[in-house]
Amino acid sequence: MNTKLTLSIEQEIIEKAKMYAKSNNRSLSDLIESYLRSLTTPVSSHEDTLPSNISALQGAFTAEPNLDYKAALRERTEKKYL
Repeated sequence: MNTKLTLSIEQEIIEKAKMYAKSNNRSLSDLIESYLRSLTTPVSSHEDTLPSNISALQGAFTAEPNLDYKAALRERTEKKYL
């Protein structure tokens, strides 16, 4: 159910927001509702916020639980360049 809401916003911001909404074929109400929804919807995991090509890589690499990343990187670099 939609409910009417009155907001006090600077005129310049309203004008810019209306132009943005029009250029994206959306209403100002729709923009504000989407923004408020994004603020109030909890994010369950990083998968929801990552681009699909990045989230597809998630879990592709597994490391030892006690891996010393800096030591492993140093060792790998030494093997490569020495």
